[in-house]
Amino acid sequence: MHLSRHRTNEGARWALNGWYLPAACTLETLLGLPVGDVPGFLEKQSTGEAADGELLAPVEPSHEVWAAGVTYRISREARMFESKEADIYDKVYDATRPELFFKANGWRVAGHGQPVRVRKDSHWNVPEPELVLVVNSRMEIVGYTAGNDVSSRDIEGENSLYLPQAKIYDGCCSLGPGITLGDPDSMRDLPITMRVFRDGEAVFEGAISTSEMKRPFEELAEYLGKELSFPAGAFLMTGTSLVPPDDFDLKPGDRVEVSVGGMTLENGVEQ
Repeated sequence: MHLSRHRTNEGARWALNGWYLPAACTLETLLGLPVGDVPGFLEKQSTGEAADGELLAPVEPSHEVWAAGVTYRISREARMFESKEADIYDKVYDATRPELFFKANGWRVAGHGQPVRVRKDSHWNVPEPELVLVVNSRMEIVGYTAGNDVSSRDIEGENSLYLPQAKIYDGCCSLGPGITLGDPDSMRDLPITMRVFRDGEAVFEGAISTSEMKRPFEELAEYLGKELSFPAGAFLMTGTSLVPPDDFDLKPGDRVEVSVGGMTLENGVEQ
């Protein structure tokens, strides 16, 4: 089952497998249900009306996007290279407690075809392709989407306490193009690829599998919900899986293509 969100004359509407759901059927409603009840609920909702509106980010303003850090070995190595406090990334990679941080409100998230941004006060920016968990109000994993966690490596590397400024700003995150419903087992060996185009030429290409993640998806969701409640559900980026070379800097005018499983998310870059 695949959910997508579209712009219509009456406002944003959700669709299931290309067919609109009733206007009153929201993601917040779905993520208030136990995970086992979601497929049956959705099967009764289709209107038979083809979804032809412009794609929007598959997230509502009431949702929060969080992120996990240093869950792949390549991310640990990159963070250690850039940082003046390299040992903290080595320690968190092996620690019991994962690194979790807030990334964006739902209204700040760009969708497929919409621009992401790089900070004007940074000179080393990178896209970060990630599988993004969709969790319900019970912290059960309902499905996933593709995400691009844009980051300012020089700001984070200068001082670890600058992480929020390196990660959280207008246009710092994109999700989409939709949500694939499924259990965690269906996500454990999904291909993740990223390509960055500049002036029509690919300046970065990389591929990896979610099987190389150090931490189970369920562990990340459990830690996120230990002392936080999400009545509307939440989105959890599961960590940087591909890192461009150290001399790479994302530029305005670039185009980033992130694929996770069968979904491909594309965004232009602005400053």
